[in-house]
Amino acid sequence: MTDSGKNINDRDLQTRIVQPKDRITPGFESFSVPVARASTVVFPDLATMRALTWSDDSKWRYGLHGTPTTIALAQRLAAIEGGEHALLQPSGLAAISNVYFGLVKAGDHVLVPDNAYSPNREHADWLAADFGLEVTYYDPMTGAGIADSIRPNTKLIWLEAPGSVTMEVQDVPAIVAVARAKGIVTAIDNTFSAGLAFKPFEHGVDISVQALTKYQSGGSDLLMGAVITRDIELHKKMKRARMRMGIGVSADDASLVLRSLPSMKTRYEAHDRTAFALAQWLKTRPEVAAVLHPALEDCPGHAFYERDFEGGAGGLFSIVFDGRYSAAQVDAFVEALELLSIGWSWGGSHSLAMPYNIRSMRTASQWPHEGVLVRLYIGLEAQEDLRADLEAALTKAFA
Repeated sequence: MTDSGKNINDRDLQTRIVQPKDRITPGFESFSVPVARASTVVFPDLATMRALTWSDDSKWRYGLHGTPTTIALAQRLAAIEGGEHALLQPSGLAAISNVYFGLVKAGDHVLVPDNAYSPNREHADWLAADFGLEVTYYDPMTGAGIADSIRPNTKLIWLEAPGSVTMEVQDVPAIVAVARAKGIVTAIDNTFSAGLAFKPFEHGVDISVQALTKYQSGGSDLLMGAVITRDIELHKKMKRARMRMGIGVSADDASLVLRSLPSMKTRYEAHDRTAFALAQWLKTRPEVAAVLHPALEDCPGHAFYERDFEGGAGGLFSIVFDGRYSAAQVDAFVEALELLSIGWSWGGSHSLAMPYNIRSMRTASQWPHEGVLVRLYIGLEAQEDLRADLEAALTKAFA
């Protein structure tokens, strides 16, 4: 843009309000990333505008594709995960959707673990029913046996370790080795570990999906997701799909996640300490038939957890009640809890509990337990208070 040379004070007041000449003082610094809100991005000249490409992650060309605030968050998330590129999404499910629409088309075959996050299953079923995708669900504990499920048109293998409800830990390196040998892309929902306890790229996974709604936010007050990669060509495919679907996130929400990231590891470790202590205690309760926590030796895939994870398991685990108790009694237990609220999601300060009918969620593997499963998320309340609450609810529901 050129300067007309007209004195600013000679312009109409309305023009001076819309186009003031004041600017933030260069050199200002603080610990927080400024919130840059924008739909339109203004360029100093046409040459600068024309030199930009949609694939350049370090520059901004339109608010939908990024601002300094959202780009700062994407860069930090990639660093935490051990990736090179990150794309922000308005939710974790949007991130999963981005992977599907960026990589597969009608006639392609996708493998999804039987313990996958339920909305991922629903998304795959929808794409199969309405868009011609072929979807097969596989036993999450199959390991290298995944080779038996691969078809000539298999293009994508999903992983989830641990499963966010049933907690099986997959043998990720074994599955990845089979996929790589056949040129198949692998994507993992790594929300459970927040990119802290499990580093998927170190184990050969191609794409990591995160629901930033969880530990990255830490406040149970926003929705966001991310698709993280190392390979630039995969990143371009994801970015092209995101652009065509018109997906973007608010700079204000991004700033809230940026504010929470410095405390994430400390919070994750605190959740882990309390959750593991309560999981060990619940194993001693006669009402409980099984405690599904990856750090416990009898949890499916525990050996893979010991081999591949570091830094704990956070606050999420499940318990399975003895089969002699009815679903109504388990519901009474959940409703008797005072400190553990009824609600989905996790990652915030407040503890949660949610019952699940696992048999209705399985199609490819046998669920070995007869009793009702309740997933517990352990927040930042005091361990002794949570234990007292759980004990009181157990006594009330099952006495």
